[in-house]
Amino acid sequence: MGMDFLTRRGALLAGAAALVSACVPTGGGRSSGGGGYRAPDPAPRPVPNAGWDAWVEGFRDRAAGRGIPQGTIDAAFRGAGFLPQVIEKDRNQTEFKRSLEDNLNIAASDERVSLGRQKYAQYGSTLQAIESRYGVEAHVVAAVWGLESFFGTRRGNVPVISALSTLAYDGRRGEFFESQLTAALRILQSGDISPGAMTGSWAGAMGHTQFIPTSYLEFAVDFTGDGRRDIWSEDPSDALASTAAYLQRSGWTRGLPWGMEVTLPAGFNADLLGRGKGKSAAEWSALGVRAAGGGALAGGSIIAGGGPYFLLTQNFATILRYNSAQNYAIGVGHLSDRLLGRGPVQASFGPDAAGMTQADRQELQRRLTARGFDTGGTDGVIGAKTRAAISAYQASAGLPVSGEPSLDLLRRLR
Repeated sequence: MGMDFLTRRGALLAGAAALVSACVPTGGGRSSGGGGYRAPDPAPRPVPNAGWDAWVEGFRDRAAGRGIPQGTIDAAFRGAGFLPQVIEKDRNQTEFKRSLEDNLNIAASDERVSLGRQKYAQYGSTLQAIESRYGVEAHVVAAVWGLESFFGTRRGNVPVISALSTLAYDGRRGEFFESQLTAALRILQSGDISPGAMTGSWAGAMGHTQFIPTSYLEFAVDFTGDGRRDIWSEDPSDALASTAAYLQRSGWTRGLPWGMEVTLPAGFNADLLGRGKGKSAAEWSALGVRAAGGGALAGGSIIAGGGPYFLLTQNFATILRYNSAQNYAIGVGHLSDRLLGRGPVQASFGPDAAGMTQADRQELQRRLTARGFDTGGTDGVIGAKTRAAISAYQASAGLPVSGEPSLDLLRRLR
């Protein structure tokens, strides 16, 4: 919010964010079958549940035994309740994993890049001050902000105490969520936020850069100096600084790029590709590797991205401490480059599993929309809205309804 899914948020998002899943958070809807901004869903409402009530009574005793004052516990659960929508989301996370191409189209969509450059300019002095203090480049911090909450526009409106207690009571990952609930009470005990204002995602990630409670306790900072580590407010300063503090303490090296797109010479030995097979910049250069955009190489490993190739440095590994999904980390790096005015990925991606290129998928979206089946945009990302449009067209044409794109479907729409 979107973890070293097993350090900061991993246990959470490993199960909780398809986003992010290892997918990039989409932000969702108007501009795509997959990748633009979507207005927040209404906040879920609690419903009576005797089992949850009983669980909370037991938890109150455990929390008190962990040193949480009774007043903090009472205030936290005053108005809290069982949220069935949270269980539903936990049970029905997206199963498929997006391709790197789709993730980059989402991470660096025109809408996200445009808004990001506006926000980067608006908060430029704050981001530069954060860079000076923590040694993490401003555009990298801004890119994390962009992927986690669409630059603060989707911070989450779910009451955190209700969400975490619901998930802990449900028990599928009960121990983890109870630990997060206890941490959330410690945050309330510190006075950084009130129970009513402590909102976040359905799985408990909070604020502009989606910290889970245990990570907040470890890394959040009061950058504004007002006595509160406020990652929830309209002002993103504390959240951005907290993200920089997280990356700094995870090993970020200032001045080292996250990575870069590279070109390989004909006949390049594919056995040299893969994370963990790093070489120095001089060694890669001697093998004929070149930076796709020109300029100097860095040391690191080279991976194949389904068309383009990326050289990934130690700073890329640091981003993975924030979120262990490789596509997410590449998305952060690429978006950070785009915020500086650099261009899209230069190499073309190959056809997808259905044999379709991005141009094919975009044409499919255009033709469906022209027939009255709204795909929500034409970015070439096959998201929920595009799949619904495909299904509606298939039903209207008397075809088997699969919701899946195909070259045959594209031909039928000509």
